[in-house]
Amino acid sequence: MSRDLDALCAKPHPIPQLITRPAAAPIFPATVFACDSPEQASLLLAGETAGFVYSRDGHPNALMLAQRCGEMHGAEQAIVTGSGMAALSLALLALLEQGDHVVASRQLYGRSIALFCGEAQRLGIKTSLVDTCDLQKTADAITDRTRLLVTETIANPMLRVADIAGLAELAAQHQARFLVDNTFASPAVCQPLAWGADLVMESITKIMNGHSDVMLGLLCGRTAAWQRVPMVHTTWGLFASPLDCWLAARGLSTLGLRAARAGENAATVATMLSRQKSLLETSYPGLPEHPDHEVAQRQFCGGFGNVVSFTLPGGRPAAQRFIAAAADQIPFCPSLGELFTTLSHPASTSHRGLSAAERSTLGIEEGTIRLSVGCEPVAGILQALEDAVGSAVA
Repeated sequence: MSRDLDALCAKPHPIPQLITRPAAAPIFPATVFACDSPEQASLLLAGETAGFVYSRDGHPNALMLAQRCGEMHGAEQAIVTGSGMAALSLALLALLEQGDHVVASRQLYGRSIALFCGEAQRLGIKTSLVDTCDLQKTADAITDRTRLLVTETIANPMLRVADIAGLAELAAQHQARFLVDNTFASPAVCQPLAWGADLVMESITKIMNGHSDVMLGLLCGRTAAWQRVPMVHTTWGLFASPLDCWLAARGLSTLGLRAARAGENAATVATMLSRQKSLLETSYPGLPEHPDHEVAQRQFCGGFGNVVSFTLPGGRPAAQRFIAAAADQIPFCPSLGELFTTLSHPASTSHRGLSAAERSTLGIEEGTIRLSVGCEPVAGILQALEDAVGSAVA
């Protein structure tokens, strides 16, 4: 009897034939898929027929999520990675080789700068950092070895807005690929491919998922820039887990609703903070006084995002007082895009790798706070901010 039981336990589980279709997509946690023959396996691994063999190369949940994200961006190709940084690394490894040159925004996320100015340099790839909001300075930085131009739709953390169409034209003139990190906007606010970008990267971890429980990235774009992407994706092991993909697909179905509500709240918060005479600066692309407000109006399709940054007088001590006073209502969580409002301190988190002088050049001071505004009733957010600002600058 025990031998029979052992044999039964070791058999593959039967998969039922579904007469009706489930309303929710299933999770496919399988690491490997049974093939009918060596010929079929060979075709699958070569990408010459649809299907799956090994989950590092692809699985149903990653495919479903990538297709949905690609549709949102109007992309010809899309692939999901284990994090946003993995998506950016995938683009670097697929597009560049020793001797190539990159022109990148000096306002990129700190880890992105570390990737291009540190890790890429180890591979013999040089990077020039420029203000990509200045088209002339960007053009001056391009050389005959420039193969990639990189910017963020909305820069982290001071929220400058790049002229995507103008940068796309520059890249095309010099036969360079143009990559846009769209994380602060998401496809609910901007679709850079429609403005001429070749590739778009998203940290799905943020507002696209929106529930603080997934770490994923997206790279999508035009077929012309895609030749090496699938091979690099699987060879470097940049895959995403089925469970994370399933959770992100569920979060993605409410992106439009969440982004609209959070964006409305952020606009209200930004207006209130801009009227606080005790603050040194408030930055939000939806404010008329923002230096890139007209660019944002032209290329954004769903508000101005859910991130607001401001600077307190009094440096880090004031920031620490603000963070402590706000903690019960607005937690210090150095990420963005959650359902609830959070805050971050860029000088000690995302841009801690830069010197104080380098941060100051970007507008980041010790008293700078970055808010990721959530979907909760805005009255509570406003009250918490007023009280915390009062405690910080008293």
